[in-house]
Formats: sequence, structure tokens, C-alpha cells
Amino acid sequence: MKLTKRMLGTLLALALLISGAAFAETAENYPDIEYWFTNEGFLPAEVGGAYYNLTKETIGVGVYMPYVDWNGGQTYREQLALRVAANDTPDIFIYNNGIENSLILDGAALDLTDYLPEYMPHVWEAIPASVWETVKANDPTGQGRIWTIPDVTTFTRHGAYIRTDWLEAVGKSMPTTQEEFVDVLRAFKEKDPNGNGAADEIPAGGRMEARWMDYLFAQYGVAMYEGYPEWDIYDGEITYSAVTSNMKAALEFVSSLYKEGLLDPETLLNSAGDWSGKFDSNTVGVYYHIPWVAYQRLQGIYDYTAGAVKAQVANLPQISAEGYEGFITVKPTGNSGKMVSADVANDEMLMKAAFRVLDCQYNMEYRDLEYGVEGMHFEVVDGKKVKLPEDKASQELLILQTPGCQVENVEVITSRLEAVRTEENSWQIDESIALLNGNQADGKVIAADGMPSSVYEGYEDIQNRTLYVEYVSKIITGEYSIDKFDEFVERWYKNGGQAVTDRVREWYAGKK
Repeated sequence: MKLTKRMLGTLLALALLISGAAFAETAENYPDIEYWFTNEGFLPAEVGGAYYNLTKETIGVGVYMPYVDWNGGQTYREQLALRVAANDTPDIFIYNNGIENSLILDGAALDLTDYLPEYMPHVWEAIPASVWETVKANDPTGQGRIWTIPDVTTFTRHGAYIRTDWLEAVGKSMPTTQEEFVDVLRAFKEKDPNGNGAADEIPAGGRMEARWMDYLFAQYGVAMYEGYPEWDIYDGEITYSAVTSNMKAALEFVSSLYKEGLLDPETLLNSAGDWSGKFDSNTVGVYYHIPWVAYQRLQGIYDYTAGAVKAQVANLPQISAEGYEGFITVKPTGNSGKMVSADVANDEMLMKAAFRVLDCQYNMEYRDLEYGVEGMHFEVVDGKKVKLPEDKASQELLILQTPGCQVENVEVITSRLEAVRTEENSWQIDESIALLNGNQADGKVIAADGMPSSVYEGYEDIQNRTLYVEYVSKIITGEYSIDKFDEFVERWYKNGGQAVTDRVREWYAGKK
């Protein structure tokens, strides 16, 4: 159906030209655009549906996407590969996990270099020049071209947050040293700060594969992003942080916390839902996450605890272990973004429609697209748009989330938080905004920003952290002594780590 509609649109345009009629680019003659985006359970945005009609009315292009389950990106990548193999690539699609390089080399992606300034000026201007240079440096064809529009983060996304109402309950001040921090965790464990009379407090913790407790490793200068070890400069060379002496010292510290019961005993078993549920049940003292989720966590505590607890959360200051410089990892050029199918170049109007869709995502004039469809995604209260609670059973996928998921910064995230402020949740929004601003003091852009995942080609176990997860899990729980870390490093280098390191250092030399 889609192909037929495009053919009809092209024939109509030709007929107008032949008849001598002036052909102007209007909302009436832009073709529809199939845009594949992240979907974690929302209804598809179908042609003729409410969301399609919204985009058609707002920017002149009907945007749609069939239901494709995200599933951590795995199912999405599988379905995209099938469409590419069938020569039916979606007009615009997002990429992650390194799939962009193979798509570029296989001819499935459109070279955007010469189109960006003229047809996508808001995209071109919104993304920093340094990021565009990184994109060019990572061109797998070696020609310095721009094939991708990366998602960009120009601020510190993550931080460690501590319950200040718990600090008050146990008579402690905000810790600023590692010794004070451990002392606070002990008090959280022993003194019933949530006041329910049960010994159910979890001072700190994280998730399976030692994820989402980066701040513990960060105290030792370990580059880490949401639990994934990263590459940064150690001893004068770019090196995988997981095999450094910094990591060994950090693991010894984290293991000591686990042994003393200051970490959740189920830390390495927790799924994302498990860990969030523990915080929502008012049992976690220190939590590592992103600030715009904080208000949801606070709402969980308020909704699900006796007495409707209004939890008070503040930024945990960046703590450095003795002899180390702590920091939170920042990666402005992420490993995800958007691409355009090479096929759109066969139809000039289709190509211009795709460029218009992308440019509108970076144009603040179309900011209200982020609210979605009235009655489905938001309602108007006292003249102000207020987002409705998330309901995947009744809400269509918001594909053009503008511009927050494109170029994120403090201003954009603050405005997104303000968009969901109500009289009831105002105190939670205030806390989230305070956490967001508090994050900005501790971030550091690491050397591997923009590093292509192609460095792992042929060494998937290294990329998937298979050996790392095995050793780290056993060292933290005490099954392995810290001395086993040296064995891990030796095995890592022998099993592909040295080859990957050589590639990374070659890439970094070219980047510099």
C-alpha cells in the first residue's frame, strides 16, 4: 500500500508539471513517512490514526510506524534487518549497538552530508560542531561523511541520590568523604530510618551485572556508563576501565560493602523492575539514576507506603577515594541516533518529507508535538496542557518526541519536567529539577566519546562483557578473592582484549 501511494504521489506531481501548473511543496503533496522508533508496548501509530493525523496537521507530513517491539533493542534490530534484506527499509529509523556501520557499508543508508545545512538547518545548528567532527571521523567508509544524526547529551545525565530525610532520622550530615559515606550506610542499616519498625532498609545497591551503581566505582575514577565499563585515559593511554588498577581498587571496596551488608544482598539478581520496586517501597537509602525519573520514584513511595511518605532526596556529593579522582562519566555523542534510508533518494518529495520530519524534531516551534494527541496523551487544564498518566493500552506511540531526545540539556529536561507538573506532584518535580541541576558539578567527558562499536567486531564476548560480569559478580559476593582480578585481566587480554585495545588506540589516535 505504501509503495502504491508513493507512486501515485509522484505521478500526480508529474501530471501537474506536464500541465504547466506550478508545483509548490505543500502539506498536500508531501508523502507519508515511515519512521521506526523505540516502542516498549504502546499502540502503533498507523496511517489515518490519531497520531498520524496530528503530524499531518502540524508539520504537513503524516508519520507512522507499525508495532515493532523494542525488547532492549534486540527484537527491533532483528525486524529492521528483515526489512533491509527485503529492500523495504523504513524511511527513517533509529540505530543502536553498532548496526549503523553495516547499514552504511551495505548501501542501506543515505549520505546526509550535503543535505544537512540546506534542508535540515535546525539539526545542523543544534548539534555541536565537535560532535559532527566525531561523526565524520567515525565514517566506516573512511571518507569523512555524515551518515547518522546522533542523539546528543550536552550535560551530566546521571547522579547518585541520597535520602536526606533518612539522614535526619539517623542524625547524620551529608557525607563528603568515603569514610563518612560508609558511616552513613551503616546508620541506614542499623537505625530504622524509614520508621516502620522493620529491619528492611537497604543502604545501597544496584542491578544484575553490577549495573546502576556507577557512583561506587566512580569514587576510584572508573569510567562507567550505566554499569558498562568505558574507555578512558589511564597511565597516558586510552584503556578499558575494567582492566585497570582503578577497577581492582573499586571492586575491593564494593566487595567490602557487600560483605558488611551495606549493599542489597540481591544486588546482582535485581532486574530493573526489582530495583525500582525496592526504592518505591521506601527501603533504599542511596540510588543511582537519572533525575527526571526521580519524581516517579518519589510518587511510588508516596503511593505505596503507609502514611503517604513524602521522601526527601538530594544529590550525593562526588566522593573520591584516597589517592583517586572521582567523576561521573559523560558521553555527549551517544551510540544511538537516526538514519535515513538510501531508498528515499529515488523520490525527491519523499526525501524532502524525511528531511522535514527530522528538522522539525529540532525546531522549538514544534515543541508541542511532545505532548501528543489531546484526549489520548494530554488534557487541557486551566488553559495549560497537562500530560495524562501513561497508558500503553490506549495511547499511540509518540514518535516525534521533540527536542528532548535529540539534543538533551538542562533546559530541555527542565521543560519536560514542567510539562508534567500538577498541583499534586509539584513537590516531586521540584526535587527532580534540583537533582538535575545538582548533577552538573561532577561530570567528565571521557576519551571514548563517539567511539564506534565496530572496534568490537569479531569479539562479541568482549563487547557483551561476558568475562567481566563473571569475575566482577564473584568478586563482589566474595566467591572470588580480589586476587582473582589479575587472572581476569590476563584472560581478557588473551581472549580478544588486546586486539580490541589496539583498534581503540588506533581510532583514538585518528580522532586526536
